[in-house]
Amino acid sequence: MARVVVDVMLKSEILDPQGEAVLGALPRLGVTDVASVRIGKRVEIEFDENAQNVEEQSRVIADQLLANPVIESFTVSVERDPVEAA
Repeated sequence: MARVVVDVMLKSEILDPQGEAVLGALPRLGVTDVASVRIGKRVEIEFDENAQNVEEQSRVIADQLLANPVIESFTVSVERDPVEAA
C-alpha cells in the first residue's frame, strides 16, 4: 500500500490572513521571536496495493482538485509501506 502526502501552501507572494492572525496571537502566549507564520493544509491519500503511477495520479489530484494553482503551490511525497520496501 502506498500513502501519499500532499502539502498545499499559499504562494509566498499571497497574503496569508490566517497566518497573520496566528502571528498576532503569539505574543499573548509569551512567544515573541516568531517572524512569520504561514498556514497550509496536509492531505493524506492511501492507494490500493495494486495501484500504478501513484505519484503521477497524486499530482493530478493535487493540481486539479486540492490546490488552486493561481494562489497555491503543492508538494507530493510518496510513503511506501516499509514491508513493501524491504
